[in-house]
Amino acid sequence: MEIPDRAQVVIVGGGIVGCSVAYHLARRDTTDVVVLEQGELTGGTTWHAAGLVSQLKSHHSLTKLATYSARLFETLEAETGQATGYRTSGSISVATDGERWEEILRGLSMASTLGIEARVLEMDELSELWPLLRTDDLVGAAYLPRDGQTSPVDTTMALAKGAQQRGVRILEGVEVTKLRRDGERIAGVETEFGAIEAETVVLCSGMWTRHLAEQADINVPLQACEHFYLVTEPLDGVGAGMPTVRDQGAHTYIKEEGGKLMVGFFEPRGKLWRTDPIPRDFSFRSLPEDWEHIAPVFAQAINRVPALEEAGIQLFFNGPEAFTPDGLYHLGEVPELEGCFVAAGFNSVGIQSAGGVGAVLADWIVDGQAPMDLWPVDIRRTFSFESNEDFLRERIPESLGLLYAMHWPFRQYETARNVFTSPLHDRLESSGAVFGSVAGWERPNWFARPGQERVYRYSYGKQNWFDAVGVECEAVRNAVGLFDQSSFAKIAVSGPDALSLLDRVSANAIDVPQGKVVYTQWLNGRAGIEADLTITRLGEHDFLVVTAAATRTRDLAWLHRHARPYDVRIDDVTARFAVLGVMGPRSRALLTGLTTADLSNDAFPFGTSQRIDLAGVETLALRMSYVGELGWELYVPWEAALTVHDAVVDAGSPHGLALAGFHAMNSLRLEAGYRHWGHDLTVEDTPLEAGLGFAVDMDGSVDFIGRGALEAQRGRPLTKRLVQFRLEDPDRLLYHDEPIFRDGVLIGRTSSGMWSYTERRPLAMGYVVDEQEIDTDYVGNGTWEIEVALERIPATASLRSFYATRSRLHL
Repeated sequence: MEIPDRAQVVIVGGGIVGCSVAYHLARRDTTDVVVLEQGELTGGTTWHAAGLVSQLKSHHSLTKLATYSARLFETLEAETGQATGYRTSGSISVATDGERWEEILRGLSMASTLGIEARVLEMDELSELWPLLRTDDLVGAAYLPRDGQTSPVDTTMALAKGAQQRGVRILEGVEVTKLRRDGERIAGVETEFGAIEAETVVLCSGMWTRHLAEQADINVPLQACEHFYLVTEPLDGVGAGMPTVRDQGAHTYIKEEGGKLMVGFFEPRGKLWRTDPIPRDFSFRSLPEDWEHIAPVFAQAINRVPALEEAGIQLFFNGPEAFTPDGLYHLGEVPELEGCFVAAGFNSVGIQSAGGVGAVLADWIVDGQAPMDLWPVDIRRTFSFESNEDFLRERIPESLGLLYAMHWPFRQYETARNVFTSPLHDRLESSGAVFGSVAGWERPNWFARPGQERVYRYSYGKQNWFDAVGVECEAVRNAVGLFDQSSFAKIAVSGPDALSLLDRVSANAIDVPQGKVVYTQWLNGRAGIEADLTITRLGEHDFLVVTAAATRTRDLAWLHRHARPYDVRIDDVTARFAVLGVMGPRSRALLTGLTTADLSNDAFPFGTSQRIDLAGVETLALRMSYVGELGWELYVPWEAALTVHDAVVDAGSPHGLALAGFHAMNSLRLEAGYRHWGHDLTVEDTPLEAGLGFAVDMDGSVDFIGRGALEAQRGRPLTKRLVQFRLEDPDRLLYHDEPIFRDGVLIGRTSSGMWSYTERRPLAMGYVVDEQEIDTDYVGNGTWEIEVALERIPATASLRSFYATRSRLHL
């Protein structure tokens, strides 16, 4: 086999995703591209995929990508001359209970924000479309007429042909044995036929990706599971072009295939396949049948389509696919190695995602930054512990099962827990904490009241923790609350060029007096917000960066990537310090009894830090708040955290102290108008659009990343802004992606939502986009509504927070 010595881009894997990336790179005029497939094109997972092309996903951005795929596949044959087998048959989702119906209706509302055609079906219309379907136990059905089906193999070949027509080379029978690196950059690949130098390498190698990446110290947590479907003999009543049916409550999808039915399953707990490296020659191969495993869900499929009970089975298929710990695929440039990208772990949605994934990844490679908000699938959301085989063995079967489970608000994983615990964990557990898991950290989400069961009872309404969290919020607003914030990611930046680096990446001024805490954003070249965090100046060349637990990998990678020209040291010191948040109007009075330090506003103003002795422990105290009240974040040596916690609790009773969790913090921060990165702030939003102009130093001389884009925007009227909303209905809760209407016109969608115990209504934030300037008059003169499960509900809009915080913060 003759292979090239070099290429601009090497793509590893010739499935539909790899061919889509190649095709879209070529459309961006990047044609010095080589696709390497160890066997034959489509031989891994693509060849046995069901070929469903559904548009509606769990996240707005993923829905956008899937919708692009559908429109691409509609035109691909005409462009390339290669048949794809694509047809727009539509899809139907059914619900057998009110909560599932609520979930479906909320999904239809989100679909409207992207212009996806969707509607509710009456039962007689459903029976006309699908005469074999049992309907007497259904409470509702939804129809997306432009969903489709395609031939995975033919569509891949069309993408490959389109890429080759523009100059891309595709080589089959070439195994990549190793990734080559030159320091912190990718250098190419090793193959069985020699090396290929490359500026960019894209791993689209499916269930082989984790082990290939590990050889270059790259973390791509995914694991193969067995995935089952069967195909019946021809059935009377099955007509050509019938829509795909999803009965997620029965863990089943059903599609028409040449007068037969394909019945596929996402059972409540998946069946793990091998965790060791998968042989290269596992190509166009399947796994043994397992009727015992699939029988319970097949029985539910028979309940939905009774004709299945007597149908002949032509094929029982079992093939492995790659699944990820959170059920979302991995996409983007890996944090460990510049120029190395990944698109893998598709959790059975690779076909319907491939078009959009190829488009955005090509843009990312060519332009040097993501073209849109891709945080839900960004590879930088992952952590090294997630590739631990014990973790994968526990989590992946649950992750597969959750694909068709209810997507409850605040749903918590049940497996692979307690990866990280704070030193306060046992104390908090004994005090009634009910924990959630974020980035492997066990964090108290809420505290059960005496006699209350310490479990989640999920719903789309007020869940069983509603009253308990109300008690916590009331304490923080009127007395004092204690939060365990030890999961904060803490990054020490030091050295002669520490200030120069942080000035370059930060939109706010970092050259401040020692002890000052700076709230800032890190921006990309378009002024989109890449990170939202605080930086405390501890000394002339010493700084502490504090960010969210979930963004630790991402923010560290961003910092390291920009630190290369500078003489700095960057240390992850997360596990050195526990963090206790003491927040509320009585916080100063409580802490004054535990220290000799002067905590008055004059001596210890908001936005500053001091090292103080607290209960005999040297503590770095930051006068900060994410809840809109007087308060301190206390950074305590890990080993001394219990001492400080116990002292605060012991002293707290006279001040009305209550332990508080992250559900309360989310409610309080929304009241106060504080943004959350990943929801209210993304790479698509600028600080000016997000109402964070106060955190940008436009008067200084530092040429921070994104400054030019911000200066250009500052001179124009803002036609996109983050607005705050109060829903005038106490019985319908807001979460995210609900459509926003002004004077009856769809004008935006919510970015986050939570119940407010102060307003006694749901609150939300959301971006509003219009041709005219969005200012106070625009907001005040409109009639606003937010759509919840297809029902438009009156809302009050404001550019300011609903809870006045400034005077309380500066008491």
